[in-house]
Amino acid sequence: MKKYEARNLDDAIRAAANDKHCSAEELKYFVLEEKAGGLFGIGAKAVIEAYCIDDVEQFIDEYLTSYFNNLNMPVDVIINREENNSFKVFVNAENNAILIGKNGQTLDAIKNVLNSAANAQFRSHIYMTLDINGYKEERNEKLKNTVEKIAKTVAKTHVSARLGDLTAEERKIVHQHLNNMPHIRTESEGDGNNRRLKIIYDKDKK
Repeated sequence: MKKYEARNLDDAIRAAANDKHCSAEELKYFVLEEKAGGLFGIGAKAVIEAYCIDDVEQFIDEYLTSYFNNLNMPVDVIINREENNSFKVFVNAENNAILIGKNGQTLDAIKNVLNSAANAQFRSHIYMTLDINGYKEERNEKLKNTVEKIAKTVAKTHVSARLGDLTAEERKIVHQHLNNMPHIRTESEGDGNNRRLKIIYDKDKK
């Protein structure tokens, strides 16, 4: 992140916003130093580190491009910004089987590395999804269809169902997909690698 220094915090924020061509409200910043100064404000100083959402998008693009170039695997990176300032990142690559790995494990590892790098760079939680050649999109659609069938069975039999091993991202997808289904609610149980999702019949849920 870039540092900005001025005589007071407001001026530092204004300088950062002007430099990044965004409003002060869109700016994210961390105060590194703030001194009131002595007589007539002599010696007053404010130093901040600041970024805006455009910086995050640029970081993702440059990081992935460099990452794959170092592997001698040139790719095309497409980044879609969502309303809540999260990102859907799509990578088009020739060696998609190698990059995806068994059951998407390599893809998930790449996504975790990217996410950790972005979180460290901006000292904030940056939410993103990563897909390579549409693999995740297809897998997620299959997941939605499967859990919807299971949920209908639960609604009919009133017998809860515990799903198998899912990633945190997949559990979120299931939660969201079944959220508006009458008489069905989802619940996570367990910790860490043993965390599982349960589909439960709820007669009071409309």
